[in-house]
Amino acid sequence: MKQTKEDPIKKKAGIYGRFFKRPMDFMLSLLAIILLSPLLIVTAFLVRIKLGSPVIFKQKRPGMNEKIFTIYKFRTMTDKKDSGGNLLADGERLTDFGRFLRSTSIDELPELFNVLKGDMSIVGPRPLLVQYLSLYNDDQKHRHDIRPGITGWAQIKGRNKLDWEQRFALDVWYVNNLSFILDYKIILLTVVAVFYREGISANGHETMPDFLGTEDKSND
Repeated sequence: MKQTKEDPIKKKAGIYGRFFKRPMDFMLSLLAIILLSPLLIVTAFLVRIKLGSPVIFKQKRPGMNEKIFTIYKFRTMTDKKDSGGNLLADGERLTDFGRFLRSTSIDELPELFNVLKGDMSIVGPRPLLVQYLSLYNDDQKHRHDIRPGITGWAQIKGRNKLDWEQRFALDVWYVNNLSFILDYKIILLTVVAVFYREGISANGHETMPDFLGTEDKSND
């Protein structure tokens, strides 16, 4: 019998993942947007004044089953260019205000609209760059068996302080152990991690170095 791409989530997610996680995501994201609307409005205004337009940074990212969607974030960098008209390096365009948005995760708040739309979940593996899709090994690809999240198991276990292999291993572990209790735990620990501003960047990088692939890309 031919399997479909939906099989992994049906096998691993259980009743919670199949029937309750998405409705809870919708209700929680809608409630959060309403409660945080003053912060969203003030942040949008400050981003426009300090960093310019557009206020929202948009980028294509792979979601569940590697389906591409547009992620929304508050912009954290300026459009400063060199004498040749080329954008400066990220570190030179990232202002103190932008660093504050990143360290407090306020820049991630527009992703609540991605959750509302169904592109993302509150909790799940973080959606990474489209160009990484061809670099994952067979095991790492399973991070796309479920919707990506605003926060996740890897984020509370070290965030950007982890190397790529550690992050992917934690992502896949989450996919295989998805439960309401685990999601509840991750949300609570995310609040703690944000409060202490832990794991914001890897050593020598504003966030993380580029993923260049795992040495052994097959599981043969």
